[in-house]
Amino acid sequence: MKEKTSAKKKEVDKKNIEKKTPPKQKNIKKQIKDIQKKLKEKELKKPESKQKPELKEKNQKLKEQENIKEKSESSDNAQTKPPQAIGEKKGPSDNIQKDSPEKQEKSEKSDINKKSEEELKPESKKSSGKNSEKNHSNQSSSKKPILETYKINVDKAGVRIEITKELSGIVYNLHSPKIGIATASLLERVREELVTTTTISMKEITDPAAFVVIKKRFMLEAETQIKEILPSINQNLKEFLIGRLMQDMLGLGGIEFLVNDPYLEEIVIPSSKEPIRVYHKKYGWLPTNLRINKEDEIVNYSNIIARRVGKQITVLAPLLDAHLVSGDRVNAILYPIATKGNTITIRKFARDPYTIVDLINNKTCSIDIAVLLWIAIEYEMNVLISGGTASGKTVLLNACMPFIPPNNRIISVEDTRELMLPDFLYWTPLVTRTPNPEGKGEVSMLNLLVNSLRMRPDRIVLGEMRRQEEAMVLFEAMHTGHSVYATVHADSAAETISRLTHPPLNVPPNLLKAVNLNVIMFRDRKRGIRRVFQIAEFNTTDERAEANIIYRWIPEQDKVVKHAESSRFFEDISRNTGMSQEKLNQNLEEKKQILLWLIKNKIRDLNDFGKIINIYYTNKESLFSSMKKNEVKKLLSRE
Repeated sequence: MKEKTSAKKKEVDKKNIEKKTPPKQKNIKKQIKDIQKKLKEKELKKPESKQKPELKEKNQKLKEQENIKEKSESSDNAQTKPPQAIGEKKGPSDNIQKDSPEKQEKSEKSDINKKSEEELKPESKKSSGKNSEKNHSNQSSSKKPILETYKINVDKAGVRIEITKELSGIVYNLHSPKIGIATASLLERVREELVTTTTISMKEITDPAAFVVIKKRFMLEAETQIKEILPSINQNLKEFLIGRLMQDMLGLGGIEFLVNDPYLEEIVIPSSKEPIRVYHKKYGWLPTNLRINKEDEIVNYSNIIARRVGKQITVLAPLLDAHLVSGDRVNAILYPIATKGNTITIRKFARDPYTIVDLINNKTCSIDIAVLLWIAIEYEMNVLISGGTASGKTVLLNACMPFIPPNNRIISVEDTRELMLPDFLYWTPLVTRTPNPEGKGEVSMLNLLVNSLRMRPDRIVLGEMRRQEEAMVLFEAMHTGHSVYATVHADSAAETISRLTHPPLNVPPNLLKAVNLNVIMFRDRKRGIRRVFQIAEFNTTDERAEANIIYRWIPEQDKVVKHAESSRFFEDISRNTGMSQEKLNQNLEEKKQILLWLIKNKIRDLNDFGKIINIYYTNKESLFSSMKKNEVKKLLSRE
């Protein structure tokens, strides 16, 4: 009996020892076995002629033993393992034991990376097999005709724009990768770390130049943070995440994509109840597939914009007129003044402004009108541009500014910075400022106009004439020998005279003689086109002023034709310059040749166009010789 009990104890001890053996030892044993197997396989692969007779016998015996062991192990596993669930796939985790904490962290990071990559994949790529076929059939059945599609990149984060035609009309669709739970948690973690590690002063926020530096610093720090969390992250995914972080932390979220769309002129957030609307250069007003979720978000965007320009928007002061860092004009109104809800209107500032080449190509003005405007600006004639709202007054004014010779000082006065002049010009832009909530710190257009006369300007450019005081200062500047260019709201030459000579401007009719040329712009809303409607000059007496229309637009033919001969425009130029009519015609022909050559070679960029005009004024003979040889690169490479 004692022998039996001692034998049982030994068996129990053996089992306990087997149970207590750590998993690492078991792994080591398995690894040794694997190595032995590989060595044996190599020996067996050798040709029998090279093998020793002793090894042959041993190899045969080993093979037999291994086969027996494998059969026994498979039978044991089948007995001990629970039955596998239907549809469950076998993976490496079924046979591998738990890893160390470091390995677990790495696996977690890789899982986040995979999840975020899957979340940011397009829906079409995610679906596969029968599901993908179903999705494809559903998509094809509900497919909408796409009028146009293009891509936009903001801070390296890319989105796709689709303009589709639906039953309700044309819709502007912005498609961006959807951010899931895993990606959102990763972004939140990076955002928190960036907030704790970086500090920004109020001066840096309000200064546009410093803001660009801050953005670059944030992007570098965000990149290092993401690399630490996910070392093996995909480059495209990393760039998209950094871009979204920058938009959420330093921008206006998803609206940043709309702000950076070059085809949009206006962006309107009417309220959280309605979709965001945009004004497209080609299709006009369009609803979008974007919507702000809460009214508080619109208020938050308004506060962000206000802080950057040193202003406030509150319930007591619910109106905001400001601009973005990019120069875009912003108007915000809070509820209950805007009864539907908080609203924001963004009027975009042209990144790539139209030049006179663009306006000739899209038939806004003819080449004869462009040449006439060129000679008027070159010889310091006063030009007034009239037109209705969004008719293209400022666009035409900006397109004419490169015609100013390079040795002239230009002072521009605007409510919001809209003009963009080429680099070769000597230009000082001035912008007005509204008072603070206490009513202090206002800088009006009248203050700037009076001040500009003390800056020895050769040319004064006024954004828009609105009040009598501004008009009187401007006409005084014309009479004191300054060349003046301004815009005014009027739909025809006759209405321009009426508007100037009656309140609120109330300029005496005899002063209108200082205006050498009046250009009237027109916008056809049905066809979505802008045209030079009339070119006129003012004939004045002591009591009244009349318009002499030189060119006019015929809507039926979409063509500008000559209406009458000039009564005093060319006479004024010849009196000021001493040029005969023959020389004036020759000058006009030269200018026409230059514009035709620019159109032929598609030189329409503002600075490239400015370079050619600068060479015309500084070295005319060199320009014409290069034009004959068609040396475009040589001309544009000059500094």
